[in-house]
Amino acid sequence: MITRTRISGLAGIIFVAGLLSPAPSYAAEQRSADDIINALKSPRVTRGLTTSPADAARAADETRFLSAVRNRPSRSLSTEERDKIASIANSKPKIDLEINFEFNSAIIGLKAMPQVTELGKALTSEDLKGRTFILAGFTDAKGSETYNQGLSERRADAVKQFLTEKYRIEAGNLVTVGYGLKQLKDPANPFAAENRRVQVVNAGDK
Repeated sequence: MITRTRISGLAGIIFVAGLLSPAPSYAAEQRSADDIINALKSPRVTRGLTTSPADAARAADETRFLSAVRNRPSRSLSTEERDKIASIANSKPKIDLEINFEFNSAIIGLKAMPQVTELGKALTSEDLKGRTFILAGFTDAKGSETYNQGLSERRADAVKQFLTEKYRIEAGNLVTVGYGLKQLKDPANPFAAENRRVQVVNAGDK
């Protein structure tokens, strides 16, 4: 069977459009719920450290922004809003996941089920439950920019739908965004499977 692979998102979801990837690589790259939890847990705050006014203002701005976009489909986001989400994600705990989709489809196939199941378990664990997460979808460089942008958005939204329906995660706690081919993980190899991913970002506390 021909599959299209995503690690995304989205994000990123990690996320989320792509082409051929050998089946064996999927098994090697699948991340367990514990892997995801450990990657997304917020770092411990050292006792005695205080938050500066600038940091507090930035955190408040991020919270307001995420609240404004959390219930919107990824396709409705402007370029500026996508850039803002990327800026927020840059300093947050995150993990790239490979999620397999059928060729030219936003339907999560059987090969993707083990990975999205592990993601669902992780996001509903006591360590992560109730937080806000960004699902960012990314593609490789095969195909046009417009095509990959749309596909990455649909696939990030598909991962969100799965998590809300199967794991009862509140839709408002999952912010989806697609980046198409604009943020290659391996720019030297633009068609490489690792570019096709869903990035999951822990964007906020309970």
